Amino acid sequence: MISNEIGFNCHHRGDGGPLVVVPHIDRTPLTELIDGFEIAAGMQPAGDAYGGLIPEFFRFGPMQEHFLGRSTSAMGPKTPVLGCECGEWGCWPLMARITATADLVVWDAFEQPHRKTRDYVAFGPFQFDRHRYDDALRALSAVIGSDADGRRA
Repeated sequence: MISNEIGFNCHHRGDGGPLVVVPHIDRTPLTELIDGFEIAAGMQPAGDAYGGLIPEFFRFGPMQEHFLGRSTSAMGPKTPVLGCECGEWGCWPLMARITATADLVVWDAFEQPHRKTRDYVAFGPFQFDRHRYDDALRALSAVIGSDADGRRA
């Protein structure tokens, strides 16, 4: 079984703005992967529509739980893995089903909930080694916990 590599890039939006979290799959930002997929599929609008998640703007709960698909059930069975480029996840989210087992974490069944007719079957699935995934989540939590401004996710 082929395993993808996961990482989470954190940066401040603008000049000292809130912390933004962008998943990277095989060292490529998820924002670039989905832009390329949507553009190639002829979806409109497409390109530069997505941005990272901003934990400060929405109470996702601990990022380790969120990216294991255990965020608040108010969002339904899928988890936002990207938000809108404007910074509000609900404006234009990329949702995924996140399934975690003892050995594997899988992201699949992607959707753009504001465009129900879009077909994302060919996007993913992405499969991650659980131990490496957990390491990436611990690194993410360390960055969020040590945010220079003292803000907590």
